[in-house]
Amino acid sequence: MTETRQNNKHLHPVMLVGTGSDVGKSVICTALCRILWQDGYQPAPFKAQNMALNSYVTPEGLEIGRAQAVQAEAACIPCHTDMNPILLKPNSEHTTQVVVNGKPIGNRSAYEYFRKKGHEELSNIAHEAYDRLSRRYNPIVMEGAGSISEINLRDTDIVNMFMARYADANVILVADIDRGGVFASTYGSIMLQTPEDRKRIRGIIVNKFQGDIRLFEKGRSMMEDLCGVPVLGVVPMFHDIYIDEEDSVELTQKHHIMTEGKVQIAVVLMRHISNFTDFDTLERDARVNLFYTNNTRDIEKADIIILPGTKATLDDLLEIRRNGIAQAILHAHHSGKTIVGICGGYQMLGQTVSDPEGIEGSIHSLPGLGLLPIDTIMTTEKTTTRVEFEFEGGKCFGYEIHQGRSTTEKLILQEENCIGTYLHGFLDNEPVINFLLKDKELKTPTMSLEEFKNQQYDMLADHVRKYVNIDKLYEIMGL
Repeated sequence: MTETRQNNKHLHPVMLVGTGSDVGKSVICTALCRILWQDGYQPAPFKAQNMALNSYVTPEGLEIGRAQAVQAEAACIPCHTDMNPILLKPNSEHTTQVVVNGKPIGNRSAYEYFRKKGHEELSNIAHEAYDRLSRRYNPIVMEGAGSISEINLRDTDIVNMFMARYADANVILVADIDRGGVFASTYGSIMLQTPEDRKRIRGIIVNKFQGDIRLFEKGRSMMEDLCGVPVLGVVPMFHDIYIDEEDSVELTQKHHIMTEGKVQIAVVLMRHISNFTDFDTLERDARVNLFYTNNTRDIEKADIIILPGTKATLDDLLEIRRNGIAQAILHAHHSGKTIVGICGGYQMLGQTVSDPEGIEGSIHSLPGLGLLPIDTIMTTEKTTTRVEFEFEGGKCFGYEIHQGRSTTEKLILQEENCIGTYLHGFLDNEPVINFLLKDKELKTPTMSLEEFKNQQYDMLADHVRKYVNIDKLYEIMGL
């Protein structure tokens, strides 16, 4: 971990917004949190409203988006709901669970949520959280959501330029050059703003560049002339720095070629998969070849099959019955393969899953895979808590985020070659991993998860420092 020096100079808040979704705002925010911490400041992340199925539990036992938890970790501070006061967790294409200040307040349809009614109440929640955070930390690194050029949603916006105006934040626009059309998306994003908001955009970061960066020198000056805004940096795509992902967009690409001599681990790729970062530590283990799949032939080749967490257990359970994955898992279990279920995946491994009140949707009950002696009933109450537990004689940590109650109080349930647990982070623990891979000796020592994460945050900070004009960024922030 990099040494800090105390820096009491006040900096103006900065907000990173995007030309679209998945342009890299979260990762750049994470880098800035680390850089500011390295430079002696006490930064904190903030995103008024986040839409994600990958969430985390604060020390107080409340729920926030994973991205803000990661950014807080990079800033070396505990995560808090004030960093993400409103979290939307989609249940289906049309409905979403709304989490406010870490607690669910119910499900809403997309139309019901995004219409103007209720805008004032939600914006007040975001403003109050920001105010509390800004009194404790300096500076605040703010993150927008999706594209800032969705002008049809401007009246209901509480996360992008609306929030920047409230915080009086200077704005940096992040553009993804890898997807193409970077000039049009950058220029259009700026020109579609109101004159007042346009003035707030003080810099551009071109992200995910591939190839010889010198080839974009002319493009950089052309972009500055076109947009009238300085380009603070052109950041190359990286493949050797590991930061927890917020979205499951890239999971389908994690289908590795079978490698002889390694333990083949298949994570079932479900439509409503959540907290897929549960498998990052396993994926990095030298003994393992981990891949995501919804193909029965891949399941047959795996040594270990994992059913992950899901935001819609019954809907995904019905789907794996339809597509043959459930039958493939049962056949694999009968053949002696190891089956692991996490959270919603754990519920699926039981005898029945019931939702008599329709909390998840229209499916009221389904038989599970019958591999574990539990029955689950969905409830309105949500469990969010951090947990310390012992496994194979070792001290371990995890956290629960789930709705539903199962007919056992055991944190971990084992039956023959099947393991189920509600604990996210279960597979981050060395005793658990070594138990699963007991026939494979790890020849090289591994660093702890905390050491690894800090190494990655420092590498990310170095990468961004190299390609972004940090002095100019400090100038924009009022230094």
